Amino acid sequence: MVLHTWSSWKRFPGVDSGNNLEAPIGAGVYEVRNALTGGDVAFGATDNVADTLSTLNFNGFRSRLRRLLRGQPRKVRVADLEYRTLATASRAEADTAVHYVFGRRRTAWRLRIASRQARQSG
Repeated sequence: MVLHTWSSWKRFPGVDSGNNLEAPIGAGVYEVRNALTGGDVAFGATDNVADTLSTLNFNGFRSRLRRLLRGQPRKVRVADLEYRTLATASRAEADTAVHYVFGRRRTAWRLRIASRQARQSG
């Protein structure tokens, strides 16, 4: 896999602002988080990052978003969201990047849990 660099975090443009999303018009990975809490809202690989980000329905019933939120979606204010992107050469490369990121996050959570358990027992 070719190493890529994430874009910086950017706020979603307001509906009335006239600004556009800054995202690749091609394959890649996107991540959306709540800027106030840091909580993940959406994450995934896609054939067209700009199109996917512009069509995410944060207050609707889209199945991929419901899976990410693990249950009933809560109302989310778009003004509180920010996103970042990672451009890739193909959807397959984007899928590989997603699996890599999930693996790193899973490892980090395991280390946090082990550290917390060690502090509690010691």
